[in-house]
Amino acid sequence: MAKSPDYETGKRVLRAFLRERSLLSPLQIMYERMGHFFQIPLASFHPYVVGGPEANRKVLVTDRNKVRWRSTDPVTDVLRQGVLVTDGEEHDLYRGLMEPALAHGRLPGYAELMLRQTDRVSSTWQDGGVIDLLVEGRKIALLIIMEALFGVDFWDDMPRLWTPILKTIAHISPGPWILWRQIPRPGFRRQLKAVDDCLYGIIRERRGSAPKTDLLGHLLEAGLNDDRIRDQMLTMLIAGHDTSTALLAWTFFLLGSEPEVMRRLDSDLEASLGDLPPPATAGWQPPLLDEVIKETLRLYPPIHIGNRIAAEEIDFGGGDVIPAGERFFYSIYVTQRDKTLWEDADQFRPERFAHGRKTPPYAYVPFGGGPRACIGAAFGQAEARIVVARLLQTFRFELTNRKVHAHMGATLEPRPGVLMRVSRKGP
Repeated sequence: MAKSPDYETGKRVLRAFLRERSLLSPLQIMYERMGHFFQIPLASFHPYVVGGPEANRKVLVTDRNKVRWRSTDPVTDVLRQGVLVTDGEEHDLYRGLMEPALAHGRLPGYAELMLRQTDRVSSTWQDGGVIDLLVEGRKIALLIIMEALFGVDFWDDMPRLWTPILKTIAHISPGPWILWRQIPRPGFRRQLKAVDDCLYGIIRERRGSAPKTDLLGHLLEAGLNDDRIRDQMLTMLIAGHDTSTALLAWTFFLLGSEPEVMRRLDSDLEASLGDLPPPATAGWQPPLLDEVIKETLRLYPPIHIGNRIAAEEIDFGGGDVIPAGERFFYSIYVTQRDKTLWEDADQFRPERFAHGRKTPPYAYVPFGGGPRACIGAAFGQAEARIVVARLLQTFRFELTNRKVHAHMGATLEPRPGVLMRVSRKGP
């Protein structure tokens, strides 16, 4: 039988939740005090929670066929038959069609557009002004994913669709629906329709034009109907850009919180690049930049928790069993802050990834693992390297607000934002 918090643990959990209005610290407290397998003991919400390298290995690899990704949650309502919320052969079909556009060999071809869209957004920043990297990073990520995967210049459409996209993300984020499934969501369908109209319009236009080899081109060539193509496009639009948004925002927050690390990174980039633009080739990985990005992903993995259904009974050993049909979470966040695995687990220490240091298998899984590891992992990491390097080439950054907390949305993002004063560097 799964353990539930004792009285003292329950008090600590409640205090942490009331203080932070987040489940992250309560999950961490329960994980540290109760072990790698426990159950949240609410009357209408009692999922199992697992964590640690061995649990990750079981969920992602050895017992993955006992795990169902599809549920009755809002994310399934929105993505319908998207690759993220399908299982079995249907998932494998969509993934196989989409992977070629995101393969390592395609990354150099995306470098120019990543740089161009980064410069396009940053050219609007006022020298000496304060910007929010959560907002500005989202603009960059949206422009990049729409052009790279769908061949669309999204600049003119972004103001009109900004709110519908954010409302769609909010709709699938953790919220009261976890406890009360059928809560009203005023106006949501209207916002989703605005996003859908845009995507269906892109599909119609592409059907009447010359074939391309981007992700949309692969879906069209496979003969999928408009609805199934829309589902994959919306999946990549939301999951692809929102994870990149979170990674960029947290990277700059952590660099702003540790100015000495940012100064060292500035020096490294100047030495390795000079005035040349950062490339997307796999061989270009300045060590400190790579370490900073990996450490950011450790502390603040964008997909911080996996929400799954046990398709059949899953035995974690020692009497720890999740019955068939039950909801469970595997927590990437608590595993990557496990004090028994990571020294100074809650501290920003990029050097822990220096010189090819290895981590215990499945202790570091910001992109998941196994056959269903994040389809855009290579693309997202190349994008982060290029965007961060380009912005540090062009601007000096000063964090103006350190009172930031981790918000459990569709991704783990810094709230209320990452406010930074930007000063353009001279020629």
